[in-house]
Amino acid sequence: MLGVALLGCGRIAVRHAQLLSSSEIAGAKLVAVCDIDKVRAEAFGIKYNVPYFTDLDSMMKECGDKIDVVSILTPSGKHAQNTLEVAPYQKHIIVEKPMALTLEDADKMIESCDKFGIRLFVVKQNRYNLPVQKLREALESGRFGKIVMGSVRVRWCRDNAYYKQDSWRGTWAQDGGVFTNQASHHIDLLEWMLGDVESVFAKSRIALSDIETEDTGVAVLKFKNGALGVIEATTATRPKDLEGSLSILGELGSVEIGGFAVNEIKHWNFTNAMESDKEVMEKYSVNPPNVYGFGHKEYYLHVVDSILNGTKALVDGLEGRKSLELIIAMYESVETGKEVFLRFHPEKCRLGHKE
Repeated sequence: MLGVALLGCGRIAVRHAQLLSSSEIAGAKLVAVCDIDKVRAEAFGIKYNVPYFTDLDSMMKECGDKIDVVSILTPSGKHAQNTLEVAPYQKHIIVEKPMALTLEDADKMIESCDKFGIRLFVVKQNRYNLPVQKLREALESGRFGKIVMGSVRVRWCRDNAYYKQDSWRGTWAQDGGVFTNQASHHIDLLEWMLGDVESVFAKSRIALSDIETEDTGVAVLKFKNGALGVIEATTATRPKDLEGSLSILGELGSVEIGGFAVNEIKHWNFTNAMESDKEVMEKYSVNPPNVYGFGHKEYYLHVVDSILNGTKALVDGLEGRKSLELIIAMYESVETGKEVFLRFHPEKCRLGHKE
């Protein structure tokens, strides 16, 4: 049984704590929580019946022998710093998306975890959505033939009340905008499905929100396999969430996964139909109760298997870095007004930097 401690008791931590304090994750349980805000830490500790702390050292001194994994759920701009603080304790690390806000920080995280012989896992739970898994199987089996285009649409509602919950939200130094935060999972899925990106051209704006960063943006991608990609993302949808979707078009088929958390197969069409296609439409069209989807459970089960059995992580530090590099390239394009070719050294991107 792996003991998991949560570093950060904010919005996303609720989802992690619910799973780890129940019997849903065979092989892992919640053993401690930590947050610099004592009120938050205490509330979590009492609710989930575990020790609570306001600093990492105290938690490790008191509960270190029970902790095997630390899940870093702090603001995005703190992920790198927190990872570098946790690594010397030689506890495996799970870090929420995005893993960092700069490529330099991402590289430091990877290097530190390698140095101390620990595993680094980046949370990309939507890869475990059942419709996404079926789409991946279809791609790997060649059912699409030549890939023509892939696209993602994130049309969510985040009003000013959401951004004012915490001072770091919507800032360049600690959060980023819709590309970095809300759309990062979808961007990861698009890149996972279509492969390495050759270049990107992006535009963004602040449409409705009172924040530093963008609440609305679009990007056009060219993949190394010749396919084109489109990213459309906004938190300015009103009055409520509309969709979080992924579409893949190929010479032999087309698939769209929609809903508001990439959990609902809308279209599953192939030139060479199979008997199982009907079952796919019947079984994999369930929309989850919230935007987090069903994937966190499967993600944790994968982490447990990876640690206990030494299996390869689906999203380790290097894999998590890929989508971060793409997002940073999108910001670089916004700032320069030019097409950005990967691999590159960002010069104008403001993400992760104080104004």
